[in-house]
Amino acid sequence: MLKKYKGCLLGAAIGDALGMPNESTSPNLNKMKYGYRRPFKRHPNEGLNPGQYTDDTQLMIVVATLIADGKYNEERYSTALCELYARRKLRFPDGSISAVCEHTVKENVPRKGVKSTTSGCLPVAIPFALAFPDMNEACERAVRACNVTHTHPAAHAAVSTLVTLLYTSLHDTSDPIKRALEKAQAEDEVLGGKIRNALVLEKEGMDTETALLKIGNDVSVFQTLPLAIFLIKRYSQPSDLLTVAANTGGNTDTIGLICGAYLGAAKGIDALPDDLLEGLEDRQRIELLGQRLHTFYLHKSS
Repeated sequence: MLKKYKGCLLGAAIGDALGMPNESTSPNLNKMKYGYRRPFKRHPNEGLNPGQYTDDTQLMIVVATLIADGKYNEERYSTALCELYARRKLRFPDGSISAVCEHTVKENVPRKGVKSTTSGCLPVAIPFALAFPDMNEACERAVRACNVTHTHPAAHAAVSTLVTLLYTSLHDTSDPIKRALEKAQAEDEVLGGKIRNALVLEKEGMDTETALLKIGNDVSVFQTLPLAIFLIKRYSQPSDLLTVAANTGGNTDTIGLICGAYLGAAKGIDALPDDLLEGLEDRQRIELLGQRLHTFYLHKSS
């Protein structure tokens, strides 16, 4: 189980770092290249080097650290997030997160999250999926964390769906994708429908490039999460899944984050390519964080 904890966090960061240079670009499935790359000039992430991650992994680390320290609550999460923003350390942050942080920093009072469906809410799901023995509690706590920045019901549904996917993968529950789909359908009819449609396209054998056009790759949970689940269902080889996710264009960093987190949760750290592990920013810190969340989980289970 410990290997899966480490693998989930490291896989998420690897997928994020692979997608980082292609964030907001057009799909590049015909000329895919394996491995970390540098963003092009004038790209929003141009200050980052190959193997560095984006704001997605930053948020995951903030929440995971607070949980592992036994200090997590929404107020501390909001404070830590706004401190990163105020110090200009958040890397090309989600627009909804920027809006909340901007208001909080300027007015010096916490602002309720915005009614947004952007996928900046999704990274917080990962630590909760790992930390809590009861999946329902993990979903509820992740939704409360999501609410700090995103109050839209679809964002909450997406977070719960991702928790379900990762939790069931981690605990070897049969057919995690089916469980995630059921959760999405129960929580939000539109999101559930889009995930179901994405899985139908995969089952029918539609080529990935055409399916990408039909599903979409923008920053909304209505496209990011269904596309990631389509890719997870289609590609069983770790290098294939990570490479394709990184070249889908649009919201590649979050799509890669989800695919990598799933890969690590389902197969463990040993499934992650060695060269990608070696080139990942903060590899040892993230691995240790996985170990600490595992310890937290064991304590909660006893």
